Amino acid sequence: MAYEPLYLAYLVYFNRDRDYFECHEVLEELWLAHERNPLYKALLQVAVGLYHFRNNNVRGAAIMMDRAHEVLGTYPADSLGIDLAKLVREVEAYAEQLKAYAAHPFPYYDLTIDILDPTLAEEVKLAAAGITPNQPQRRGPQRPDKAHRK
Repeated sequence: MAYEPLYLAYLVYFNRDRDYFECHEVLEELWLAHERNPLYKALLQVAVGLYHFRNNNVRGAAIMMDRAHEVLGTYPADSLGIDLAKLVREVEAYAEQLKAYAAHPFPYYDLTIDILDPTLAEEVKLAAAGITPNQPQRRGPQRPDKAHRK
């Protein structure tokens, strides 16, 4: 099975680069191209939740993780060549911790999406070779350079 290049980029940005802003950018494009597929949206929300929490937006992170968990749990455990069951458990745990953050704060930590399909693993590896990490990572949408505006 050949996977979508945008999905491959999402996995590279998520697992290798921990660049959750770029995860949002590439998966939003894929989500729109696939008629707003709820599974892609939920994967996007996991990245957005991590982005928010890393930037001290606990409320935004909790909302995103909770929404992602609700949807991800409705799909088969091995959807899209990844260990979705593991991700569902981890997102649920994150969401619960975030809900209780005021009483029980905890340090930010990343999640990793485990790849089950060997074909997907190889395609991600090949895609990663062509993706340069953003250094520094973008903090939000970028406006065109003023020199290039008309």
